[in-house]
Amino acid sequence: MQVVVGRVGRPHGIRGEVSVEVRTDDPHTRFAEGSMLNTEPTHHGPLTVCGSRWHGGRLLLAFDQVADRDMAAGLRGALLVVDAQDPAPPRDSDEFHDHHLLGLRAITVAGADVGVVADVLHLGQDVLAVRRPDGEEVLVPFVRAIVPTVDLEGGVVTLDPPPGLLGDVPPDERA
Repeated sequence: MQVVVGRVGRPHGIRGEVSVEVRTDDPHTRFAEGSMLNTEPTHHGPLTVCGSRWHGGRLLLAFDQVADRDMAAGLRGALLVVDAQDPAPPRDSDEFHDHHLLGLRAITVAGADVGVVADVLHLGQDVLAVRRPDGEEVLVPFVRAIVPTVDLEGGVVTLDPPPGLLGDVPPDERA
């Protein structure tokens, strides 16, 4: 199983460093010198970390395979992933690994079928991308007020959406 630990941002300087949006609770281990990181898309990697440092609250990484700013710019947007059997469960009961949420059935508090969680987006706040039965996708902010329960064992996320969030689901089916 591949687990996302970071997303490559802008290049920094002229020697090939990149800024990284950290998506791991252990960046010092995941991004230690010598660490091998796979990428999505795969044609960018694998990458070997040859340097890491914090600068202005951002993590900067250098890779053996990236020699200059132009090569670093080509990595922008790539996901940094590692192989993991199943990472340890989060310590907080309100936290979930993205891969645990994918494929969960989404229903309203009244029991109406909304669709299936197809993706988890990190856009300043976490957002569930739910694929409706008709193939359309609806974005749901992943906050307790709108997603009051996540039942991993039951394979269900329960939604309590404000009016209009789900589009054409009748208000009486939203509760």
